[in-house]
Amino acid sequence: MANIRQLDKRRKSVRNIRKITRTMELIATARFKKAMDRAAAATDYTRLITKIVQDLAKSGTEVTHPLLQPHDSIKAIDMLVLTANRGLCGGYNGSIVRAALQRRAEIKEQADAGTTSVSGKRGISAFRFANVPIEKSYTEFEDQPSFEAVAKIADELILRYVSGQIDRVDVAYTKFVSISKQLPVVETLLPFGGIEISQTETANTSKLRDDYEFLPSAEGILEEVVPASFRARVFKCFLDAAVSEQIARMVAMKSATENAGDLIKSLSRTFNRARQSKITQEIMEIIGGVEALG
Repeated sequence: MANIRQLDKRRKSVRNIRKITRTMELIATARFKKAMDRAAAATDYTRLITKIVQDLAKSGTEVTHPLLQPHDSIKAIDMLVLTANRGLCGGYNGSIVRAALQRRAEIKEQADAGTTSVSGKRGISAFRFANVPIEKSYTEFEDQPSFEAVAKIADELILRYVSGQIDRVDVAYTKFVSISKQLPVVETLLPFGGIEISQTETANTSKLRDDYEFLPSAEGILEEVVPASFRARVFKCFLDAAVSEQIARMVAMKSATENAGDLIKSLSRTFNRARQSKITQEIMEIIGGVEALG
């Protein structure tokens, strides 16, 4: 027969866990809403400035920018991996780490050099466990990454690309498509030829003209617009990763809360049966004692 005290103790323990997972679900929901607002605010700007850069690259002007020019050969590739600092978010970290490791295996076949930088404690631990050397690690980014901090990372990548130290920049992150769909992807952000605009985004920006007049000069405008577009793209990757992380944690904690509720019901049934069995046994012992006295 099951120990009643142990069953009651376990039931109380599961109830406490359910309170914790429910609280974490609510916190993740609140953070998701804030992260979603920031991502939505940056989406239109990122889409439009990227489309402008693509139009400028195809406008036929003789003026170009180093970030628009692919290198003759691919000898060095840098990859930036965006993961979370914390767990308890389902397969969020595992899926992006697998995608990044797969791309890294492809990179080793294509290029002889390049570095891997990782944002997030979970990704750092996973790459160290896989014996993958990490050039730079970042742990300061949470659900609200700052543009200034991300811009510093983007500027370092720009400097390495323009100086010829690297020939391509890949970013591995979880892309936010909708509340019900987030995809682990690895995108090529440099050179700009690797950036693809979806048909929907192209339709939304179809009113942009292909002919431009540059004032005061094409060189000055491109010098500002192209790096700004790259910074915006990298920042959008961080925002998408933040939103996707909170959705994954929200779903995981909701599932954990529901599972805890089911376990509590099962333990309660077992507890009630054990208690009834014990009461019946005690009654039978009393009846037996009375009959013995009579």
